[in-house]
Amino acid sequence: MSPYRALSAVVLAAGGGTRMHSRRPKPLHLLCGRPMVLHVLDALAELPIDRVVVVVGHGAERVTKTLREEAPEDLDIELVEQPDQRGTGDAVAVGLTGLPDGSPESEDGDVLVLPGDAPLLRPPTLASVVRHHRASDAAATLLTARLDDASGHDRVLRGKDERICRVVDDAHATEAERGVAEITTGVFCFRRAVLAPALRRLMPTRPGGEFVLADTIEVLHQAGHLVANVELADPMEAAGVNDRSQLAIAEAELRDRTNTRWMRRGVTMLDPETTYIDATAKLAPDVTLFSGVLLQGNCVIEEGAVIGPDVHLIDTKVGVGARVMQCSARKGEIGAYARVGPYAVLDPGAAVADNEVTGPFFHGAAT
Repeated sequence: MSPYRALSAVVLAAGGGTRMHSRRPKPLHLLCGRPMVLHVLDALAELPIDRVVVVVGHGAERVTKTLREEAPEDLDIELVEQPDQRGTGDAVAVGLTGLPDGSPESEDGDVLVLPGDAPLLRPPTLASVVRHHRASDAAATLLTARLDDASGHDRVLRGKDERICRVVDDAHATEAERGVAEITTGVFCFRRAVLAPALRRLMPTRPGGEFVLADTIEVLHQAGHLVANVELADPMEAAGVNDRSQLAIAEAELRDRTNTRWMRRGVTMLDPETTYIDATAKLAPDVTLFSGVLLQGNCVIEEGAVIGPDVHLIDTKVGVGARVMQCSARKGEIGAYARVGPYAVLDPGAAVADNEVTGPFFHGAAT
């Protein structure tokens, strides 16, 4: 990517998430112990982004508080509220108000638009969309995927020259259009100079008067602009989370990635399928995890520690060379070379000293 061309991002996190059947705002549902929208921001943090605008709406106060406290520190984040959820097109129009304007660099730059409920997106994928967008000199570039069963997804339609000309949603597609396997993922990269004018030309096409961002593709095509695409090799990467079933699928995928990453960094897992590690945990090399280990929150496991089987730790530190088995602890501290368990419980604030051996059925109380 050229360092001389500005890149901004708009993350859409205003939806109500009615299919989640929850009082918790959809962007704040946890995956590997971290709110879903933060996984999206984590991916963006690895790109040369000048500013990220997060569009909030439903549960705006709670979402805003979480983002201000937990968002990646190296991102310049602006929060803007979409008072009435009138579709993705309106959300992006609102999001553009949070971007700096007036300079030639900003007007000649690009805007990456992505949903706040796609926590499986990888930084290299987002970078490839931006690179291809610039290399092809496109007005817009879509991240697309091909599915054996595309039911319920927006189809990507191409003209006789195989250029992308339109995106149609499943409900309004003809029988022939429903046979198209190529879909949009909700990730777009636009030249900023053409995005706002295209948004102004949108008409409400959904029930309730919603303006749909994907309709800008037809607007741009009809104006003679090139629309390009990058196709995902693994469609799972762009899977959205709209209900509890999809939440569980995304959780399993993220946990598999997390475990693989730690094993590549020198952590031994006897049974990765029964090992659960939150994204916020920190493990040193030569840690060994037996089956049934659950590490939640800000756990820190020092070098050479052996954890498990059947251990549940929350916000707990385990020292160098400690051995912990069949134990549960919250906000505890286990010293270096200590031996804890089996069947041990540490109350919040409890500590086990270096080299201490607790024996079975130990109950540690806060001091």
